[in-house]
Amino acid sequence: MDLILEGSEASHGVAKKSIKDFLPLIVMFLLIGLFVGVRQILLGELDVFYAMADFMAGFFLLFGLFKILNWKGFVDAYTTYDLLAKRSRAYGYLYPIIELSLGFSYLFRLYPTVTSIVTLVIMIIGAIGVAGELRKKNQIPCACLGVVFKIPMTTVTFIEDVLMAVMALLMLSFT
Repeated sequence: MDLILEGSEASHGVAKKSIKDFLPLIVMFLLIGLFVGVRQILLGELDVFYAMADFMAGFFLLFGLFKILNWKGFVDAYTTYDLLAKRSRAYGYLYPIIELSLGFSYLFRLYPTVTSIVTLVIMIIGAIGVAGELRKKNQIPCACLGVVFKIPMTTVTFIEDVLMAVMALLMLSFT
């Protein structure tokens, strides 16, 4: 028996999504959570600032690597909904490098203010693009893990972008 995710998508005739559709994303978040937990244990105490930085590091490094596995496929998918990538495929090709750079910056605590500002800007732009496609009820793949996995674009994608933007904003308040 599949758990079916209902919501605005289901009520408007868009195909219902099974929890199986999101299994790769769930596994990635569990791996990131494990990474954050191990880093916090090594730190010797719970530090919210470091935990957020580690979460963002894990997120950007893992997700950026998956995008590079099929770079052209990622760009093809990403240009269907990202506001900047729609205007410039070059940005689509650059985006995984931006993510990896942000990941390393969070991991090694490099330029925290600049890193969080860049994160905030690109996540807000991403959320706006995703929201636009969700409003149109377009059934397109989410390029969050590249195109290695077939993950549908849903409100989960929007929440993911907003969560990262909020964490970047919180990180800015700590620096």
